[in-house]
Amino acid sequence: MNLMQKFLDRFSLYDLIIIALLAALGIATKSIIVPLAHIITGPFFIPSGAVAGGFYMMWLVLGFGITGRRGTMTLIGLVQAILVIATGIVGSHGVISLLTYTMPGILADLGLFLIGHRVCCLPCSFLAGLLCNITGTIMVNLVYFRLPLIPLVLSLSIAALSGGLGGMLAFKILEQIRTFQNRDQNVSSNQ
Repeated sequence: MNLMQKFLDRFSLYDLIIIALLAALGIATKSIIVPLAHIITGPFFIPSGAVAGGFYMMWLVLGFGITGRRGTMTLIGLVQAILVIATGIVGSHGVISLLTYTMPGILADLGLFLIGHRVCCLPCSFLAGLLCNITGTIMVNLVYFRLPLIPLVLSLSIAALSGGLGGMLAFKILEQIRTFQNRDQNVSSNQ
């Protein structure tokens, strides 16, 4: 428990609020986007999360970009898992949700750690989203679908593209947030 406390002590209250808000936004958007994506993916036997995941995994990447703290994507995934278990909303895999929701954050955090980036540029944001969505697609495939090789490769390819685009979208949103912050600082210093 002491190790977990040391890990959490690295995050400010502001960071934890951002993590909680983005986790909730991810779950809220997932429940809207996945059914819509299923209309397109259902006939092709592709899990709808592979396509829609880019949008709801975007929140993990955005969270890390805002806080700048390693482990943010893992925490967002963990909070999402707790939310779906506690509320029983669509997307809950029961207690397995702790694994299926947290692993994308773990792998993306690890990937960015290995390359020494922190959602600081478009390529690393693309990679973070890609890692999140591929990992999520693999986890759901292991738990539920167990797709044959060809549909699995197709599903993972779509997940990679969708996740990467979601990571890029997160980076573009982050650029806008930083632009507004800089503008506010300039206005405050001129007064």
